Amino acid sequence: MCGVFGIIGEYSPQKARTALQTLSHRGRDHCGIVEQENLFLAHQRLSITDNHPRSHQPMRREKVLISFNGEIYNHAALREQLNPHHWETQSDTEVILAAYARWGIGCVEYLEGMFAFALVDGDKCYLVRDRFGKKPLFYYQGKEALVFASEIKAIKPFLSSVRLNDEALHSYLSFLAPTPPHTFYEGIEKLESGEWLCYEHGILTKHRYYDLLNTPSSVITDREDALQRIEKELHRSISARLDTDAPIAALLSGGLDSAMICAVASAQGKKLPVFTLGYDEYGAYDERRNAAITAEYLGLAHTEVVISQNDFDKHLDELLVHMDEPLNDPAALPLYLLMQKIGENGYKVLLSGEGSDELFLGYRQYFEYLDIEKAASLHHKNWLKKYFHSHFSMNREWEWYKRVFDETLLFRTSGEKFTDLQQNKLFRRNVRDNESLRFLQKYRDEFEKTGHTDPSIWYSMIDLKLFVGEHFLSKLDRVSMAHTLEARTPFLDHRLAETVLLVDPALRIGSGKSKTLLKQIARNYLGDEIIDRRKKGFANPYMEWLIASGRLDLIREVNEKTGLFYPEVIEEYLELARRGKFKQHVWGLYVLSHWIKRELL
Repeated sequence: MCGVFGIIGEYSPQKARTALQTLSHRGRDHCGIVEQENLFLAHQRLSITDNHPRSHQPMRREKVLISFNGEIYNHAALREQLNPHHWETQSDTEVILAAYARWGIGCVEYLEGMFAFALVDGDKCYLVRDRFGKKPLFYYQGKEALVFASEIKAIKPFLSSVRLNDEALHSYLSFLAPTPPHTFYEGIEKLESGEWLCYEHGILTKHRYYDLLNTPSSVITDREDALQRIEKELHRSISARLDTDAPIAALLSGGLDSAMICAVASAQGKKLPVFTLGYDEYGAYDERRNAAITAEYLGLAHTEVVISQNDFDKHLDELLVHMDEPLNDPAALPLYLLMQKIGENGYKVLLSGEGSDELFLGYRQYFEYLDIEKAASLHHKNWLKKYFHSHFSMNREWEWYKRVFDETLLFRTSGEKFTDLQQNKLFRRNVRDNESLRFLQKYRDEFEKTGHTDPSIWYSMIDLKLFVGEHFLSKLDRVSMAHTLEARTPFLDHRLAETVLLVDPALRIGSGKSKTLLKQIARNYLGDEIIDRRKKGFANPYMEWLIASGRLDLIREVNEKTGLFYPEVIEEYLELARRGKFKQHVWGLYVLSHWIKRELL
């Protein structure tokens, strides 16, 4: 992994270099800079493929320059396809340049992997983000220049002032992270997954080059055929991500996804060292025992990393500053500390299981939603509609049923947190019913245009786009790159994902139990005890620690100064959190308050 930074237009070399230094953690192996009139292009390198200095970036071939963050897993196959060609390195960066010379910006459709890059060709500058949004790219168009970077912190110095983006605030409260193109910083935007941008003579144009929605449904209708094809693609995906000379490890929880990655890797002859989080005094959250059983079953070297209240207190502020903007994921800090330990053990690459739940229907609520969807077909539902309108409840299930009877969109991602009615009760301004739909409407319109009708397809599509792309992957990028680690996600391989989505939804849903297809494949590699154990998720004692640290007062302090929310509703949420309810709502308010105090007050 690496850090990308650049300016197209007028700039101060000293200011540009100072901004670049904020990305040094993303690649400590080399810092490359190209300075020309109206062009500053730079790169912080973490050497993974072709460690030789000849592969340093920015890389130039004739008049084209590139600064590239990521890995192209099919670069060897593309070399064969692009021959005859005079190759000067063994790097995947040079393959992108050669592919661009052959196919223009259409080359992105040939690239398999995770990537974000800036490519400068004369007066044109292309910014590109991979299909699932594994790698980030932010940009700011000022009066005199376009500034872009892998993290917001490198762009912030170019803002005349920091102002809160109201759209980011509301999409964050609704869906855990700002939806594209929004960031919390007014003026700074982010590329969407599967999108490229062209900047030429001061004009920005965008193009969506990939959409998983274009995958047809029900092409694979035979169960055995589905299992064989998915297993084959999973093997290919994991094999591609194991192809590295850099020291590589894997995350291992007590769940199926990480176990399956390690099991397939073992079947391919690669026994990955694994790392697991644990929490002393909080056995309900601890997955060390289950992870140890999996590690022993597969014969893997297993390291346990235990996190305490002291670690939480010591590193929370550091983590939240590093994240740049609010992200409502209580697992960010434990994962940040786990990555630190992995980096200290000398590893440069690790495998992680993001995307499996969304592809294979691993969340219980998917099946709850499928059940509730059926209520829309009731002929006699006026009484129920009136009942729900007159009996408000803060619980999300209440709003689910209300939506069905109001004939509006039921499922709004697994990341939905503050519903519209919860926000209306919280904010000192009116939040209309269904207001959050404006952040999803374009995706819903595209879904309906494709002709897909099965609700489970929508669940997977929108979750991969937002819940994974803007929430989980944003967290994974920041916490791994903070310790100069490259995180690879085998389930988020577009060929694997397309194969899963080709399967008849009835086969994916099965008998209404999670991950029906993946669990069947897993029985070729893992014991029933591992496959059938109850899903826990990545839980941790964040609220217990937040309460014990006395940090919750920050929410009150910031709200008194900003007047954003009704104080009595804040108190209601705080009291509920102390009783173990609405905990992630309160965590989201804390993270937001931390950012507001740091940046605006």
